Amino acid sequence: MNALANDQLRRLRDIATIMEEKMPDVSITFGRYVGDTEEDKKKGEEQFRLRNPGVKPVKSELLSREEMRINPPHILITNYAMLEYLLLRPKDSSFFDGEFAKKWKFLVLDEAHIYSGASGIEISMLIRRLKDRVCKNMEGNLQCIATSATLVKEKEDYGKVAEFATKLFGEVFEFEPKDSQRQ
Repeated sequence: MNALANDQLRRLRDIATIMEEKMPDVSITFGRYVGDTEEDKKKGEEQFRLRNPGVKPVKSELLSREEMRINPPHILITNYAMLEYLLLRPKDSSFFDGEFAKKWKFLVLDEAHIYSGASGIEISMLIRRLKDRVCKNMEGNLQCIATSATLVKEKEDYGKVAEFATKLFGEVFEFEPKDSQRQ
């Protein structure tokens, strides 16, 4: 479950390294909050050094749960099981309530094709709980993005993909072949 999160984290580090060199005044923070994320900053830094020998952490990466609770990152990388816990635990409410609730702009699901059948229904309900928490389930307030390399075989499938995304996110997705504004 964490393989996707780890892959995205490596890519974000690469981007953050370039940004810190070329745009030092811009800071977009990110953090990976999964089951093995350390609780406090010191342990998070130790874990980073053990997993990334010879690599220096970028300034914009938050390495512990403690850091992320105090100041939630702009980009939160997690998995669906941890998102479920985050929504339930009072100590993690800073991600979803108060001033930070208004900062949610995007929800990105990688490898969306795996969310079909029963697991798709569970993820869909989780997304609705998240949306209810951060945007009072107002349709269109959260930009939902799904990625997949295997969802579409032919152009004729685009409409089915839009229908799939509509059901998964509870948002309107459409594909009207003759109207580029509705794709």
